[in-house]
Amino acid sequence: MPSNSTVETYKKVKSILISQPKPVRSPYYDLEQKWGLQIDFRQFIQVEPVTVKEFRKARVKPDEFTAIIFTSKTSVDHFFRLCEGMRITMPGDTRYFCLTEAIANYLQKFIVYRKRKVTVGKRTIEDLKTGLIKHKKEKFLLPCSNLGAKKASSFLDDNGFDWQEAVMHRTVPSDLSDLSDVTYDILVFFSPLGIHSLYENFPDFKQNETRLAIWGSSTKKAVEEHGLHINIYAPSPEFKSMTMAIEAYLQKSNIEE
Repeated sequence: MPSNSTVETYKKVKSILISQPKPVRSPYYDLEQKWGLQIDFRQFIQVEPVTVKEFRKARVKPDEFTAIIFTSKTSVDHFFRLCEGMRITMPGDTRYFCLTEAIANYLQKFIVYRKRKVTVGKRTIEDLKTGLIKHKKEKFLLPCSNLGAKKASSFLDDNGFDWQEAVMHRTVPSDLSDLSDVTYDILVFFSPLGIHSLYENFPDFKQNETRLAIWGSSTKKAVEEHGLHINIYAPSPEFKSMTMAIEAYLQKSNIEE
């Protein structure tokens, strides 16, 4: 799915860089073996903790809130890390709202789990609406990164909740300086943050013959804002996964004449 009218030439692909941490198992490994490729993984963004000293400057005291909303396991980690650093023990009657069951299960590492005190959604803040409205008199804290939690924040504002956000960790570009002299035939991106990291590390980046594989509309928009050409796109009705989209490209680029 090109981002403009550029004609695709399908030059042979030998190497691919995936802008994510290296997984233990992945369909990319099957792709690598089948097509004789070099596929590397490199995290383009990383999470940094907000220190206790920094957090104190925000004048937010977690134990003054009666309900906590967790949007990720990372927010759970940093919430209790800061509580420990500030020598705060959350009251036993604190209510917790978790966007997913995976987050709720992870929460059990830190609290004595009582179902009546933990409300679990399926995926989004809207899934928690009934439970949140039921306990609307609570004072809510939303742990988040420096990027915020926009959908949750908008929901809480729109529905008139008494709430406050608390930045407890930062999402920042990784140092990719060691890649300055390394080239790949395909770069694979899954978020606008990955594109931001690319230009943060390499402000003069030129696409030249590098192919770009892009996941999702928000990443697509970030790519197009930099005037880059999208060679491979997913998800789509035709390609439900990135590996499917890349393989379809390889079937045109790597088939010997």
